[in-house]
Amino acid sequence: MKLSVQKTIRMAMVLLFLAAGLLMSNVAQAQEKSILSSTEFTIKGGHEQQFEDGIKAYKACYLGNKGEWTWTIWKRYNGKGSVYVLTSISANWAVMDDENDEAGKKCWQIVVDKIIPHVESKEDNFATSIPELSRAGASEWGVIWVNFFQVENGPLFREIIKENSEIMQKAEGDKRGYWYSANGGGPESFDYYVTTPYKNFAALDVKRDGVWDMVEKAKGKEETEKMRAKFRSSIKDTWMYLYKRMDDLSNDLSQ
Repeated sequence: MKLSVQKTIRMAMVLLFLAAGLLMSNVAQAQEKSILSSTEFTIKGGHEQQFEDGIKAYKACYLGNKGEWTWTIWKRYNGKGSVYVLTSISANWAVMDDENDEAGKKCWQIVVDKIIPHVESKEDNFATSIPELSRAGASEWGVIWVNFFQVENGPLFREIIKENSEIMQKAEGDKRGYWYSANGGGPESFDYYVTTPYKNFAALDVKRDGVWDMVEKAKGKEETEKMRAKFRSSIKDTWMYLYKRMDDLSNDLSQ
């Protein structure tokens, strides 16, 4: 199912199947820009297992029909409700014009019968990767923190993020996260987000310097406080979610 009958399954999986992201592994490890499409699904109370079973059935059907579309599914571990996110990556918008996903069409009824009935609501988003601010090396994608930002002053925000990323790269040899900018969205939508990957939950216990700790070591306390003040003035709101990659529900190149 190429990102087209992604317009078919997606609007179905999008009418219920997932994509967020990551939010995420399908989170591009980027040297070139890419488009990350994500659909966030809020599942009806007590329907999580049925929803997961429906996705497994769809995946088996899709692979059995030699479908080519790849996706990653994430389960959110904090925040309100039971939320899953499906993410997929494309090189450009033109991919969405391709309607020839025969495997997706053959498996569509599974979406209707076994996935949609368990979905309470869904939200679709698109974002473009920012390679110059993002990690270049390989990463393990078992668990991810995703930090979202609503921005008041875009140029100032990008200026601070760029400088912080350069300091981080100099200190550790590479940047830690993968940055994205939103393509459209409503008044409550994010403008930017950064995804930081980890091998597993245990990796979250490893003690590392925070971003501002590294900045302070590089520039001193006074300059760091000035940068932090600028950064705070550049944003309207920020929030973070923790996600786990659902290997048995995903169909991507890491499997």
